[in-house]
Amino acid sequence: MQCRRRLAPLLRAPSPKTLLPRLLSRLVSSSSPSSPPPSRGGGDEAGDGSVAGVAVKQVTRGNLAEALEELRARVRDAAFVGIDLEMSGVTSAPWRDTFELDRADVRYLKLRDSAKRFAVLQLGVCPFRWDPAKSAFVAHPHNFFIFPRKELPYDSSSHEFLCQTTSLDFLAKHQFDFNTCFHEGISYLSRAQEEEALQKLNVLHHDGISAFPNTSKQEEDVQLKSTADLLFSERMKIRFNEWRDAISANPRVDNHKLGSNKFTTDQFQTVFFKMRPAIMLDGFTSHQLKLIQQVLRKNFRDLMYVCTFGEDETSERRVVYTDNNEDSILLMKDVQEDLFRRRKAKVESAIGIRHVIDLIASERKLIVGHSCFLDIAQVYSKFIGPLPSSIKEFALAINRIFPHVVDTRHLMSASDAVQHLMRQKSKALSSAFSLLCPAFHSTAGEASIPAPVRIEVEADETTLSCFASGAKHEAGYDAFMTGCVFAQLCAHIGVKFEDFTPKENLEMNKKMKKYINLLPPSFNSGTVLDLRTGMERADACYKLRYPAAVHDNIVLIWGFQSGLSAKDIKGCICKVFGPASVTTVFSIDSTAVLIQFSKQESVNDFMDLKATLEKQDSAISLLHPLSTILEGGQTRAANYDTYRDICSSSVTKYFFADQANAVCSASDTELRGENVDAGDALGTNSVLDETAHTLVKHAEGTKHCSKKQDATDISCQDILDALQDGKTLFGKQTRRT
Repeated sequence: MQCRRRLAPLLRAPSPKTLLPRLLSRLVSSSSPSSPPPSRGGGDEAGDGSVAGVAVKQVTRGNLAEALEELRARVRDAAFVGIDLEMSGVTSAPWRDTFELDRADVRYLKLRDSAKRFAVLQLGVCPFRWDPAKSAFVAHPHNFFIFPRKELPYDSSSHEFLCQTTSLDFLAKHQFDFNTCFHEGISYLSRAQEEEALQKLNVLHHDGISAFPNTSKQEEDVQLKSTADLLFSERMKIRFNEWRDAISANPRVDNHKLGSNKFTTDQFQTVFFKMRPAIMLDGFTSHQLKLIQQVLRKNFRDLMYVCTFGEDETSERRVVYTDNNEDSILLMKDVQEDLFRRRKAKVESAIGIRHVIDLIASERKLIVGHSCFLDIAQVYSKFIGPLPSSIKEFALAINRIFPHVVDTRHLMSASDAVQHLMRQKSKALSSAFSLLCPAFHSTAGEASIPAPVRIEVEADETTLSCFASGAKHEAGYDAFMTGCVFAQLCAHIGVKFEDFTPKENLEMNKKMKKYINLLPPSFNSGTVLDLRTGMERADACYKLRYPAAVHDNIVLIWGFQSGLSAKDIKGCICKVFGPASVTTVFSIDSTAVLIQFSKQESVNDFMDLKATLEKQDSAISLLHPLSTILEGGQTRAANYDTYRDICSSSVTKYFFADQANAVCSASDTELRGENVDAGDALGTNSVLDETAHTLVKHAEGTKHCSKKQDATDISCQDILDALQDGKTLFGKQTRRT
């Protein structure tokens, strides 16, 4: 009903028979911008990525099987498949954003943390098939709602995920249907989870088979603690004995007579089970059922207690009559086989949305995404298994599953014409879509340079109730936009679709091959990752905002006083080490910074000086320029590898200083500062002594120059000059050591 209400304002038709033609009449192509469709729902402006009349199939757990069967044929015929994800969040703390100064391994640790902690709420899949007769691509956008729920009753684990409020608010502003997601979203098992579940099933099945016929010896007796227990057990013994005798006396009794005999009551329903007479037990408590099992074990070798599960996983308990011990063993094996097959079918059913991923992977089609590195990582984390420990392992694993992947954001920098066209534009998906596909907007933007590639959308006439008009930031529609942008970019780099045949592999096209499997790890990494080799290389088209990172020259500082800015910290350090000593100061958040020195030896010099100043309780330490950074006694410093270790921790605090303090201990945090060798400390102490001596001499000289001036009347400039002299001495001392 919800799909119909959303579709009604856009697709008003006098009768269902004319609904599809009206729909298809709105499926515009990029080659006819003269009659743009009306905007969606009143209010979306041109260039925001919205479009009327694009029918996106909405898929929930109710229609997954049907949609999967249809999608299988669509993907098989597709030239490429656009994908997109909507997630419950991106970063668990501001400092977990990717920074330009991040090393490749640190960037991957942050990405792995995001993929592990946040849920996928929608999967968008849009196959694009080339139709030579129309000289156009035909698209079939699908929007899959996803919600991870517990599908296996014998599995005690449950799904947990974080929600980032800014992400949820963003989705809500774009009319994300949370009710459908949570109530009708499709669950899943990853390949690793499926394998683990099947292993558990095999163990349970093997244990169940091997335990019989020795089960009776292994189970402990239930102690009869009350008169009621004694009376109940004796009554059950009599009833079962009478029932067995009646069956033995008349072995050819049919089902009708069996169901109408005198032993059938509300609690004892006589039935057949696997061609054997049986009693269905209803209305007994769990304690009474244990007593019944004990009565059977001790008194009846030919009566078997059997527990099975119905369609809704409710338990069904029976007492079954068997002819002999061999028949009992055969019955229990049969029951175990049924249980195993049923549980295995449950595991296969719980795979859910992963069937879509397996389908795309098995067809080995070209996968197209936009800034899709995190999307690919989420797909691996949710549907394949835990992410590998290194970015190289991850890249190679992805390449084995999806051998052909292209990122439209990277492709945008491939053509000079596209770069010129987008020089004033954002590389966001909706912006690129509005620019490169102007016919889908109420107000066409600047025309593309080559003739645009025509694109049409098809809807299934038999399932129109499952379609809704697409909107940006819905995964299915974003996958459609991604594919449209990709088709236009292909034209810009010289791919001639008019010569393209449906069976031709687009990823093997000479113009396209050099852009396949090159993904930017993040928008500010300045690199591209080759999925075929797992190696990163510089992106020539990326303009660095900061000097190139030299990670051996970087010091991490956290825990300084609030209100101290990155600029202030740089100024304090430059007073000691010189104005050209620091090349970059990067603020991680308000509690931590990364300092890149121009020389690697300055890292050790800084750490040694910091440790010595913290150990000294003198006026010199208080007057030193670094005292501003060290004020409060909570300032910590470490090298870049410690920063990596902090980012790799499963602990997550909102502020980086809290995160670092939770991860690091006082004994192993500092690079060299906390445990300075005695010789180093002695050498640095002598520097401070010389600094103090210089300060005293400077003060004495000032006093003799002015008889009226008091001995303690020393100007601030005098102190700074003395400290500057001390800095020079410190530099000489460290060079000697």
